[in-house]
Amino acid sequence: MKLNSLRDFLTVAERGSLRAAARSLGVAQPALTRSIQELERELGVVLFERRARGVHLTPMGEVFQRRAASVRSDLRRAQEEIDQLRGETHGHLTVCLSSVPHIALLPNALRPFRTRYPKVMLNVIDAVFPRVEASLLDGTIDCYIGPPPEEIPGETAMEKLFDNTRVILGRKGHPLAHARSLRELVDAEWITTSITHKAEEELGPLFAKHGLPAPKLVMQAQSALSFLVAMAYSDMLMMLPVQWVQFPLWRDVLAVIPVEEVLPAPPVCILYRTGLPLTPAAEYFCDMMRRASMHMHTLAD
Repeated sequence: MKLNSLRDFLTVAERGSLRAAARSLGVAQPALTRSIQELERELGVVLFERRARGVHLTPMGEVFQRRAASVRSDLRRAQEEIDQLRGETHGHLTVCLSSVPHIALLPNALRPFRTRYPKVMLNVIDAVFPRVEASLLDGTIDCYIGPPPEEIPGETAMEKLFDNTRVILGRKGHPLAHARSLRELVDAEWITTSITHKAEEELGPLFAKHGLPAPKLVMQAQSALSFLVAMAYSDMLMMLPVQWVQFPLWRDVLAVIPVEEVLPAPPVCILYRTGLPLTPAAEYFCDMMRRASMHMHTLAD
């Protein structure tokens, strides 16, 4: 199987048409068609379903795309690893960070990383693990930093950076600002960050544990900007990691409602694929995030 065939296949899959892929690659469309046909003959399956408006992956094509994307990522990473070991400072690094490492770790890690690798293109994705699991496993993402999933995929390793806790947040001047227990917040409206279809999974068990009725969930969001705008311009509350209120940019907007109940939070961890070492740039980025996390232990003490 030729590497050019993988390149051609992935470009057609990403562009959605042979014509667009041929333009992108700078090759003649008939030559690209022959390349795809040869690949299909070699695999013994049909990879694309031809339609009036472009092409779509077949189920077999979708399976092959995941593997082909992983091969492409591994080859790119291998070239960049060799270059960086030779002293070069260029390349690409794609990381996924949840809100906590964005707020608490990245500010202290970004400057030293840029100083050490000024020519590396850093792509930062704002998400939690379930949304990027496939991308981590196929090599599109170098590493993920944030709360871990309930079950760690067999092809990944996990390293805990620090334990965490949550607080109740609302806008400055919130009418329930003087509440001191969850019981006083049973009539409040809540935003949930749950990414499942069962939004009550995040707050429901906490309220039930203290013998309280289910909270009134009126909004579901994953974006930090959505959280901030919604809380700043309404009376909705959120349960978020404590780092949110410690972040200087938001101190004048949000305030903690100091309830007496303990509000546990998942730890913050680094996850990466096993069996394939991180590039020097990726390892250095993780080291800077580890170093930044030591400050979190100091705060906890």
